[in-house]
Amino acid sequence: MSDQTTQHVLEVKRRHEQELLRKANVVAVGIGYRTQGGQRTQEVSIVVSVRKKVPASELKPADLIQASIEGVPVDVVETGEIRAL
Repeated sequence: MSDQTTQHVLEVKRRHEQELLRKANVVAVGIGYRTQGGQRTQEVSIVVSVRKKVPASELKPADLIQASIEGVPVDVVETGEIRAL
């Protein structure tokens, strides 16, 4: 991951983080390598952590998460509830 790519992804994440966190089911937003088919790729993405993955048909339109934001891919990952200890 180049520093320039990382910086761009971080900037896009920062601009959209609060909007993403307001969506139902979203528990965290970060950046990392995209995962496809259970395998990590070399593609840097915005990682949106959700309590549970659900079909798009069960979500309100306002709660849908885009596949990319400003050209940066978005990876939705099921993490469950995140709590501080």
